[in-house]
Amino acid sequence: MDTKKQFEIIKRNTEEIIPEEELLHKLTKSEKTNTPLRIKWGADPSAPNIHLGHTVILRKLREFQDLGHLVIFIIGDFTARIGDPSGKENARPPLSETEVKKNSTTYKEQVFKILDKQKTEVVYNSKWFQNMKLNDLMELLSFQSVSQTLQRNEFKERMKSGKDIRMIEFIYPLIQGYDSVVLKADIEIGATEQKFNLLMGRAIQKRYEQEPQVVITMPVLEGLDGKQKMSKSLGNYVGVSESPENIYGKIMSIPDELILRYFKLLTPLKSEEIKKIEDNLKKENPKAVKEKLASMIVENFYDKKYAEEAKDIFDAKHTPGKSLEERIKHIKPEVKKISSSQLKENKIWICQLLTTIEATESNSEARRLIEQGAVYIDNKKIDYKDEILLSKDSNTLIKVGKRKYYEVKLNN
Repeated sequence: MDTKKQFEIIKRNTEEIIPEEELLHKLTKSEKTNTPLRIKWGADPSAPNIHLGHTVILRKLREFQDLGHLVIFIIGDFTARIGDPSGKENARPPLSETEVKKNSTTYKEQVFKILDKQKTEVVYNSKWFQNMKLNDLMELLSFQSVSQTLQRNEFKERMKSGKDIRMIEFIYPLIQGYDSVVLKADIEIGATEQKFNLLMGRAIQKRYEQEPQVVITMPVLEGLDGKQKMSKSLGNYVGVSESPENIYGKIMSIPDELILRYFKLLTPLKSEEIKKIEDNLKKENPKAVKEKLASMIVENFYDKKYAEEAKDIFDAKHTPGKSLEERIKHIKPEVKKISSSQLKENKIWICQLLTTIEATESNSEARRLIEQGAVYIDNKKIDYKDEILLSKDSNTLIKVGKRKYYEVKLNN
């Protein structure tokens, strides 16, 4: 593909390309010499799973691979053991070697749901940092002044408010930048919040007399709440290794105003297709468009069959008017039996029922969940004062929270 077309594909949905003219130069040189560019992306295996927020970058990396370039995936097994402050007030705690190895394995499994394994080189930064000598570290530290680092906006704010800045916060960007030197990276991709560290790679490569990498920053994806960035710690995330049913259900829960953004950042649709969806959102019920989005995302990680099954399960749980048999066909609730001796005139107080079937630990917890609107009986929201009629001729389906289902049977 010619340079201009490649540039258009690469630029789509990015926040910044620094600088654009250098990217064009690198693409032209790559085309003339028939040499793939080396695209760097690094991740510290700080948790066992990745979520859709990470896939915004992974999808861009896959575009580079489809254009014939090589992705170098750095697993920060060394940096994960020292913790990554990244300008935050609270540093991420360092991990043990065992935790890092375990998380690294799952990281590789999950990234290859998107990346092409044949066009990906996986490296570990402990390979060069484990045996780094003190004089080499001192040379690296000499490349950046304290005053330059303090220009970061986060640092300025913390200095004003009298909050601490740790020494590791000065060193970490240099370490990340040194990775680019070792790997001779042509391009490095990261989220907008990583911009300072990505630019550090350019600066350090110049000091080592290498051609500096181009920096590409990608948008930060909002989580299911539609407000804060997607994060496991905030609980507003969708994990790429979750079940098709969970992924589909979570996508269906996003605010309508996120639909278009999710299509742009999480699907391979082209600009003209996104425009059609935008037009349809003005005419159609957003739910129908959201169903298409949820199906596409499930299909990306599994296949069409799983996406169809996930939709069936979601519809079975949320479509009013379906019979109990139709709903439990997909839901597979936990079956609980109630003795008729526990009933008074075939009725039982709802809070007592939830506690009896061990859906809650106490009547007070049951009442709290009901008041929060988290309990449904046969697809109908209830009041904590309600008494439930149980019959030997039919079963009762109880939903507690988002994913717990109980089928209650009367045992005579």
